[in-house]
Amino acid sequence: MDVCCLGILVADAVGSPIDEMPEKGRLRLFDKMELHIGGCAANSGIAMAKLGLDIAVAGKVGDDTFGRFVKETLEGHGVDARGVVTDAEAPTSFTFIMVGSDGQRRFVHTMGANATLCEKDVDMNLVREAKILHVAGTMVMPTFDGVQTARVLEQARAAGVTTCMDTVFNDRVEDYLPVVGPCLPHLDMFLPSIEEAERVTGTSEPAAIAARLHEAGCGIVAVKLGSEGSYVSGEGEAARVPCYKVGVVDTSGAGDSFVAGFLAGRLRGWGLEASARFGNAVAAHCVQALGCTAGVVDFEATRAFQQTAETLEA
Repeated sequence: MDVCCLGILVADAVGSPIDEMPEKGRLRLFDKMELHIGGCAANSGIAMAKLGLDIAVAGKVGDDTFGRFVKETLEGHGVDARGVVTDAEAPTSFTFIMVGSDGQRRFVHTMGANATLCEKDVDMNLVREAKILHVAGTMVMPTFDGVQTARVLEQARAAGVTTCMDTVFNDRVEDYLPVVGPCLPHLDMFLPSIEEAERVTGTSEPAAIAARLHEAGCGIVAVKLGSEGSYVSGEGEAARVPCYKVGVVDTSGAGDSFVAGFLAGRLRGWGLEASARFGNAVAAHCVQALGCTAGVVDFEATRAFQQTAETLEA
């Protein structure tokens, strides 16, 4: 197995275009509504499966229609879903994503079963089968976040598994360090967005962010910068990598797609900058379609895109 993605699993109802909310008691029409699988673990896992990697996804869903949809969708993409456990009481996590005409998103979310995921739900035998353990969704798994996540990462590393983590923006929390801090010494790779990284480190400049994370024990840092691309640091490398110029339909899953491409590059033995460029290319495909993974294409098509696509230089 190449990667085990452990973290949040969500059923997403995606509506578009929605540029304004109706007043109370009023109806507003929009053109399209689709049901998609979502959540960082599912998004990154499916994207990597599309790139030809051998993937397992682990997490928790409810014993309901949406939970069955999540499992069946994972399996339909060739993803090993043995690590997905069912909570008999909590519902499957659900998000209503409102996509504006500019592709930007607003979310209404219920945490559901993701809020009950804990260390005892994690099958460490499954984790030990993987080359990389990617923890996806830190900051919105209240039971599992922090010390429990750190223990799982430590056990994985002790078994020779490369460790990686991504975060989710949680505007209820100003300082992420108490949650993320215990994990950093056990991380080979950390891939937050710039907004999330600021709340971990207290600084907003990518090079300074990377320096503080390295000091805390993290090996490789890749900061996602949205339309400005990404910044990578580690192994004697540091580079700001521009994104590709494409038409944006929906930015849902872009960060998770970057993670998928970045890890695919690392598994092929590429350096940080080459891996980040490939991550940016996978994300560029993601944002051209509605939903978190629908736009992602296979490895060969993504590489072909890189040969001809323009970048948005800062």
